[in-house]
Amino acid sequence: MVIKILFSSLLESLLKRAQLKDVVLEGGDAFGRAHGGMKLFDYMGTDERFSKLFNQTGFTIAVVKKALEVYQGFKDVNVLVDVGGGVGNTLGVVTSKYPDIKGINFDLTCALAQAPSYPGVEHVAGDMFVDVPKGDAMILKRILHDWTDEDCIKILKNCWKSLPENGKVVVIELVTPDDAENGDINANIAFDMDMLMFTQCSGGKERSRAEFEALAVASGFTHCKFVCQAYHCWIIEFCKENV
Repeated sequence: MVIKILFSSLLESLLKRAQLKDVVLEGGDAFGRAHGGMKLFDYMGTDERFSKLFNQTGFTIAVVKKALEVYQGFKDVNVLVDVGGGVGNTLGVVTSKYPDIKGINFDLTCALAQAPSYPGVEHVAGDMFVDVPKGDAMILKRILHDWTDEDCIKILKNCWKSLPENGKVVVIELVTPDDAENGDINANIAFDMDMLMFTQCSGGKERSRAEFEALAVASGFTHCKFVCQAYHCWIIEFCKENV
């Protein structure tokens, strides 16, 4: 229900004002056109109800729980930073399985204002485009798809600077297939979300394997591993060393 209300809030004014047609013809993003030029994440700082709905959507938590069943890459991590972690629910799930991990939930002040306490998790306010707290590993869960390649590289370079030599960024994202067959549910989800990013975030998009590999190289990482799949999302490691 929360997801339905959120998407309704996102799309209602856009559909009524035919913003999608304007975006296709003229460029930009539909959300900004419908909200006086304000970007999605700037708008969240001005609308408490919208921000709360956005941060309470739990549809990716199921992905995190599934990821912890199939991905073993957190077992040797001491300090784990969730960059753009919202209210901290991802780290709450991770630290419940790995209680020895110190979690740092990093996001804007407006997101952290609604964040509850989780055992072993510290909430830290800041801007990922400026710098990122230091950690052994970092999570970027459904963050990169919100931004242009140039912005993604800025975020990833800040992550790179705050990681040790053997550090890594754990990216959780949809991956668009090079070839898709009729009835491929994962491909359909990826392409549907790609259209949503097109309308809501100027320059945001879902990416292919080759595009993620290019982001990793451009940000200074030596290797990009597509480790395993959790439902429709991939767990991808951007590694500083080729291990």
